[in-house]
Amino acid sequence: MSDNQVNTRSTGGANTVWQVVGRLITAAIVLAITAFFTPGFTINNIWALAAATVVLTVIDYLITRFTGLHASSFGKGFVGFVLAAIVLYVTQYFVAGYTISWIAAIIGALVYGVVDYFLPGEQ
Repeated sequence: MSDNQVNTRSTGGANTVWQVVGRLITAAIVLAITAFFTPGFTINNIWALAAATVVLTVIDYLITRFTGLHASSFGKGFVGFVLAAIVLYVTQYFVAGYTISWIAAIIGALVYGVVDYFLPGEQ
């Protein structure tokens, strides 16, 4: 095995970790912007934002894993929009300091989708 192949393998895991961290940071920024612009949607502190980001990511992963549907409100049609609203709403039951009403979840799904569309990252 050449030195290049060894170096590629040894840094492959580090790149994956940084990609996950980058996606979580991007998701946290999108969620913070969504909460700021959506009436009836509050996140009390940075820890609630971090926890909500992780919970949203895990719920989205589980939905994608078991149903093949992606809870993205922009570009995935009506089903993605409804899933995004439901995921935003359900997250409040897992995270203290995160509150959202049904109407805010619907509006938040729209705002989240628009903000997520304009931020760079995996679409």
